[in-house]
Amino acid sequence: MNKKYRVGIIGFAHMHINNVAALFAEHPQAEMVACADTVPDKPELRMATYTREWNLKNALENLGVPRSYDDYHEMLAKEELDIVICCSENAKHPDVVEACAAKGVNVCVEKPMAMSLAHALRMVRACQAAGNTMVINWPATWSPSSRKVKELIEEGVIGRVLEVKWRGGHTGPLGPGAGHAGVSEKAAPMTGTERGVTWWHQKATGGGAMLDYCCYGSMLARWYVGEQALAAVGMRGNLDSHWGDADDNGAMIVRFPGAMGLFEGSWTTWSHGVPTGPIVYGITGTMVADSKDGKPVIRVERGHGDSTIYEPDPLPEGRTKISEELVHHLETGEPVHHTIEMMFNLEVMAILDAGVRSADSGKLEMVNSFTWQIG
Repeated sequence: MNKKYRVGIIGFAHMHINNVAALFAEHPQAEMVACADTVPDKPELRMATYTREWNLKNALENLGVPRSYDDYHEMLAKEELDIVICCSENAKHPDVVEACAAKGVNVCVEKPMAMSLAHALRMVRACQAAGNTMVINWPATWSPSSRKVKELIEEGVIGRVLEVKWRGGHTGPLGPGAGHAGVSEKAAPMTGTERGVTWWHQKATGGGAMLDYCCYGSMLARWYVGEQALAAVGMRGNLDSHWGDADDNGAMIVRFPGAMGLFEGSWTTWSHGVPTGPIVYGITGTMVADSKDGKPVIRVERGHGDSTIYEPDPLPEGRTKISEELVHHLETGEPVHHTIEMMFNLEVMAILDAGVRSADSGKLEMVNSFTWQIG
């Protein structure tokens, strides 16, 4: 009989918990045991769809989580857990991971890994010392299109990669009409003041569009280019969310030894106006993750009407989602997918950190920073 993995939740700040927790709840080898939220820096003014109180209620009422704690340290002390799903605000990731590592609990952290490289290094050190597994969950990992792009790059379909371009955006995590995986409800109308007290719109808690979205570009470019970046220039601004102090738009230009990356993140976007998948420019062609007739496709263009359409392949059976991947790893000892692995994500975080530092300093910032060198 296969082992049952006892699963806990720490943090309901990130609404991705509704999807991630549901994936574990439906896994035949997972048993949902308990949950606890982190303590917000500022109390939210109301419960509305996707606020932390709403997310917690959803876990208790709809995902079969039997009990909740006011303090996650108490939960870790009283419950025997094998896995913790961490969907706290970004700034609290290292505290949660260190607490889990001290109890020998494996942890699944929602992207981005952290709000800074220094925080990410704390998380890695704790897990290395304890010998537990930490994975970083990226929705892009479970996209067949994302993986097909990587496969075609490795096959040399467009030659050596020269540039990776990625844009992500919506009207904000709690913005008008926002919808997130795991539940059918859309975000309820909220005033600026109500949204402003949520962690998403607070710089100190790791909120802001740059961390939320440019992390994807950092990950995909690191994966597709296949080598670590050298430096980054970043810019961010609060263009239309002045009831909070975090940015609602951000962008990064990243220099790799033989390539460049351009990433954009926005919380003021009603329509992308461009393909929502990555665009990869190579020596002999351009690859676009797009859609055709409502289905995802990979389009390779070489100019003069030379266009080839590739369809993504299904993900490996039994490893199509984060719950399956982590349980498979714990069962077999086989490596997890490269994009969710801890040390790969430390390199991703170094890229994102350089972009954030540049946005604050107004200067080009090196990826190989002093923090990285002494880490």
